[in-house]
Formats: sequence, C-alpha cells, structure tokens
Amino acid sequence: MAKARARAAARKVKDRWKAKTWYNIIAPPSFDGVTIAETLADSPEGLINRVTEVSLQDLTNDFRKSHVVLFFKVNKVEENNAHTQFAGHSLTSDYLRRMIRRRKSKIEGVYDVTTKDGAFVRVKPFATTDKRIQNSQKRVVREAMKKTISDEAGKTIMSEFVKNILDGKIGSEIYKNCKKLYPVKRIEIYKTEVVSQPTVMIEDKKPKKKEEKPEEEAEKKEKKSVKKEKKTEEKKEEKATKDKPAKPEEKPEPKKTKKATKKKEDKPKAKPKKTTTKAKKSSAKKTTAKKPTKPKTKKTTTKKKAAKK
Repeated sequence: MAKARARAAARKVKDRWKAKTWYNIIAPPSFDGVTIAETLADSPEGLINRVTEVSLQDLTNDFRKSHVVLFFKVNKVEENNAHTQFAGHSLTSDYLRRMIRRRKSKIEGVYDVTTKDGAFVRVKPFATTDKRIQNSQKRVVREAMKKTISDEAGKTIMSEFVKNILDGKIGSEIYKNCKKLYPVKRIEIYKTEVVSQPTVMIEDKKPKKKEEKPEEEAEKKEKKSVKKEKKTEEKKEEKATKDKPAKPEEKPEPKKTKKATKKKEDKPKAKPKKTTTKAKKSSAKKTTAKKPTKPKTKKTTTKKKAAKK
C-alpha cells in the first residue's frame, strides 16, 4: 500500500522545467532592436525587471569595445519577445587596472544629471595624471568634469547622451576643458546608472527626405534612360574599334632643319696646339748650365827663374 501511494504522489508532481518557455530578449530601439539573448521563464510576469548583461562588442562587432559591458532591464513582454530598457554600463576591472599605476593620482567623481527628456542618470567619471598632484588641483579637475557633463546632458536626450558616452565624445570634451587647468593624461566614464527613465517622449532628430514632385521624378527617369543609351553606344563603338585589324603605323622621318646644318658648318675646327722645341731647350739649358770657371793665369815666380839660371 505504501508503494502505491508513493507512485501516485510522484505522478502528481509536475516537471517545472517542462512548464517553462523560451523568450527572446530584445535591445531598445536606440541599439537597433537586436536580439541580445534568450531566457527561460514560467510566465511573462516573471521576466519583468530582469537584468541582462551584454558586451558592446556583441552588438557592434567591434573588438575594441570588448571592455564595455551594458545592462538592459526588461520592461514589457509581447508573445515570446521581452523588450528592454537601458539600465547602465560599466568597464571591466582588468581594463581599469591597466590604466591606473603607482606614483600617479586618480581623480574620481559621482554626478547626478537630468537629460533633456527628463531622465535621471548617475555618471561616474575618473581621470589619471602622470604624477601625483595636490588635493586643490583635484578639486579643480572635478569641477570641470561636473560642468561639462551637466551641460552635455541638458542639450541631448538620454539615447544620444548614452551614445556620446560609449563613443568617447564626452570624455574627449572633458579632456579638452581639464587640459587648460592641469595636464590630465586620460579621462574615462567607467560607470553609469539610470535612476529613472525619461518622462517626456522626444524623438531623435533625423534628416527629412524632400518630397519630390511627379514631374521631377519623370525628368530624372528620362535622364537615366538617356545616360544608359549613351553608355551602350560607347560600348558598341569600343568593340568595333577592337575588332578592326590594327595597321602598322608609319613612323614620320625626322625633318632636317637648315639652321642646325648651317651652325655645324660655321663652327671652325679646333686646331691642335703645337709645342715649341725652343722653349723646351731653353728650359733644359737653364737646368743643366754650369757655373763659369775662371781662366788660369801663368804665375812666374822668381824662385823658378833663379833655379834655371
């Protein structure tokens, strides 16, 4: 009896895994509505406020953005699709460690900002320097960071503001403003948190296409047809010229100019220089000439005369 009851109880227990269904998590329209991942849930209500984590490399296929991690929160479910909102982003810990070194100062800040469409965002930037600096210098850099971030947030809506952060535009503007005060090495926004979603619906500004009249469209079509006909005619002419046998080209003989012949005749021929033998002989005599010798005079001494006598 006990075994029969255990079997009956086992049949009544349902397999919870089989009761769950798969749902596609879709990114917000600012990220082109791409499917991020798939998840299981018992009911669509269990998916709401669920947060998913994705790297920016998976969305853009850019390996340079692999250190950026995005967070999306599910806000509504339609059939098997779970739509999300941007909840924030952060940089990986290994990327941050690479930037911070010894004997260098790190300047951090936390700023709460409201965008044009009423979203409340918490931004956390940091700056690095080549050497250690004083607290007064850090305070000046923090004020510059706060001013640029608040100005940029007031001009744009949340989707544009997030894109500028991820692309690094806001970081470069902060760098320009801080460089005037102190030579900062690098500035990064390492974390953002969306405290409250936008309250006012403002669409992104997109370039509007001009509405063309039917007459202008007809003229454009005629121009295109004329261009196509000209191209076909040019191609036929090129083929015809290629098919013809190429005749050997006769090289024109070079024309002889009268001026060139006259100049050649007028030029006198250069005579070979003759070397005079006299000059050579005189130079040889000068080198070989000996000193003149004095004539010997006969000296008659009285002693010889006396000896002869």
